[in-house]
Amino acid sequence: MYGGVNGYERYLETAVETASPARLIVMLYDGAIRFVNEAAHAMRQRDYETQNTKLLRAQKILAELISSLDFDKGGEIAENLFRLYTYMYNQLVEANINDSVETLEHVTCLLTELREAWDTIATESEAQVSLPTTRVALHG
Repeated sequence: MYGGVNGYERYLETAVETASPARLIVMLYDGAIRFVNEAAHAMRQRDYETQNTKLLRAQKILAELISSLDFDKGGEIAENLFRLYTYMYNQLVEANINDSVETLEHVTCLLTELREAWDTIATESEAQVSLPTTRVALHG
């Protein structure tokens, strides 16, 4: 079947399969931000089941980001990201226990700042990859 939900799911699969590692990180941030925002909305509505489900999904993304760190190659940057990811993970747990929208807003701000930095990295690396093709087109 083409189109509809299956078409959208296939589009997402293709986007993930063809994305650079930096772009995949951006996608993870996008998902985490979305889930934290959805959890905050559910928290305001006192929809505790949705709140918990969305926060668990955001925590899984942070766990994935933590597991993807390469401390050998990343050095101090990887260590700093580890501390930030762990801090945000723990903040999500605290927010869920204490029903703290303010804590979720704080985590969203941190995620958004990191997402913007990774988006810049992804955009620059994609531009460098496409430069040789552009040169060939201009000279060829």
